[in-house]
Amino acid sequence: MALINLKQIAVGFGNPLLMDGIDLQIEKGERVCLVGRNGAGKSTLMKLISGEVKPDGGEIIRAPGLKATMLSQEVPGEGALTGTVFDVVTGGLGDICGLLAAYHAAAKKLGEGDSSVMPEFERIHHELDVKDGWQASQRAETVISQLKLPADAGFSGLSGGYKRRVLLGRALAAEPDLLLLDEPTNHLDLDSIGWLEDFLLSYRGTLLFITHDKMLLERLATRIIELDRGRLISWPCGYRQYLERKELLLHSEARENALFDKRLSEEEVWIRQGVKARRTRNEGRVRALMEARKIRSERREIEGGPRMKVQTADISGKLVIEAKGVSYAYDNAGPVINDFSTRIMRGDKVGIIGPNGSGKTTLLKLLLGELTPTAGSTRLGTRLEVSYFDQHRRVLDEERTVQDNIGEGNDNVIINGQPRHVIGYLQDFLFSPSRARTPVKALSGGERNRLLLAKLFARPSNVLVMDEPTNDLDSETLDLLEELLSEYTGTVLLVSHDRAFLNNVVTSTIVFEKSGLNEYIGGYDDWLAQRPKQITDKAEKKQKQLQKKDKPLRLSFKEERELEEMPERIDAIEAEQKALFETTSNPDFYKQGPQKAAEANARMQEIEQKLKAACKRWEELEAVKAAGEQELR
Repeated sequence: MALINLKQIAVGFGNPLLMDGIDLQIEKGERVCLVGRNGAGKSTLMKLISGEVKPDGGEIIRAPGLKATMLSQEVPGEGALTGTVFDVVTGGLGDICGLLAAYHAAAKKLGEGDSSVMPEFERIHHELDVKDGWQASQRAETVISQLKLPADAGFSGLSGGYKRRVLLGRALAAEPDLLLLDEPTNHLDLDSIGWLEDFLLSYRGTLLFITHDKMLLERLATRIIELDRGRLISWPCGYRQYLERKELLLHSEARENALFDKRLSEEEVWIRQGVKARRTRNEGRVRALMEARKIRSERREIEGGPRMKVQTADISGKLVIEAKGVSYAYDNAGPVINDFSTRIMRGDKVGIIGPNGSGKTTLLKLLLGELTPTAGSTRLGTRLEVSYFDQHRRVLDEERTVQDNIGEGNDNVIINGQPRHVIGYLQDFLFSPSRARTPVKALSGGERNRLLLAKLFARPSNVLVMDEPTNDLDSETLDLLEELLSEYTGTVLLVSHDRAFLNNVVTSTIVFEKSGLNEYIGGYDDWLAQRPKQITDKAEKKQKQLQKKDKPLRLSFKEERELEEMPERIDAIEAEQKALFETTSNPDFYKQGPQKAAEANARMQEIEQKLKAACKRWEELEAVKAAGEQELR
């Protein structure tokens, strides 16, 4: 039985409907990624599944005892969650949370010498044993440690980014049957994103997630579902195959619509012939025309994509920023930045990478001259026109409308030297006229980021400083932003944890590492290849441990046989993988029903894990063999 089954679900806040009779089944063990444009209804679908909202029509069938936990896109308002970080994370454990609080309170009284609480202490201890409370508590502590959360800090005093990480920990610690994640990588640093990927890959429950992180999507999703113009389309494949199949579908749809419109046009010409068209024998043709008109009127066309453009100011000097031996430390604290030097030239696109709280924003302010270094010096070039994208969206007035935030009381903005109406300009950023008159506080996270981009690009610049611009953006807007920044003739300083975005945009990276600030050529993958190698692979660790022993390194007879047979074993696994992929690529396969598709997806996951394990084992055996041969020389 499916964990959850949606049948003919309809949801609408006016016309057209957000969801117009959609169907969806999620099977146990699936990792499903939900994609679609900003405003298509992705978060609403999540809330339907979690039970937060009710559909206007249709039926939702949940498996008995289904436990679903959701990490929403927005942080709860002030006072919604209180206590320490540990309290909030363990709050996702249900009644175990209360037992743990009571246990710690009783333990504290015992420590103070109050023996009267001993019976209560033993009762709570026994109940926690029965309900696996200790395991749940350990799980919460592990999540807190892995996400690098301050367990004893007050939740209300944290920044928005840290609050979101705490809420992610709360969702993960609950270990639900169905985990719902709406943009889980927002505000996470690269280490946390890497840990989250590994955690979710090993997660035994079922996962439905929304993400703009293409690497996370490609690595994690076993199926993609797309919410498009009120319909839900299931793509039982990986991200790359989804892109290929989606393009074919859109071409096919455009061809069918063109043929339909041509036939309709011919029938409209015929009906205007008058008497001939009204003869009795042609009444069926008239009715068919009326039906065709209705179908055409109800068709939902693909909305135009964003048409964002960056205004470029007059060219800056060749040298944009020079830093020599720069250091900076806050009062009563160690140095955030120590003896860092760099030269940023016109046209450079520099990515800044580092853990949350490492000092990325401080570095930006130092480079832009907004902070005075405690040692060293910075020098700015000439004719600089700087535009700044702030991830905290402080430049947006929550109470004013979208239109007023851009126009500042004016009906027009100056774009490339020409006046343009604010409403028309905002339509380039996918804001309809009615949405342009909406207060900013009513916008989704993705819409707010698009508004920030609209505000940023409304003024000419030759230096763009962008602090986490990709959060909450849909893939179409993200692709266009990548293209704009790649073609931008000015200089870009980009703080981002989006690995694919960094790879596609930046020409160099400045990275906060344990050894200090270091600069590398290229994007994220280039940094990984160039940075000092760290021994993390188990095979290399095993090799080093074996090298410490006095006896020679060599494979056992059984391991030698295993190594000889490994290539053949891997070939067999890959052959099965290829055969299954060819089977599932045939459209007729899915006519056999959802159960067959679910079984095929599950088997594809098993094969992928077997292949990874076999390749890893091959590397381990080869490493031991090579080390043994080296020692014998």
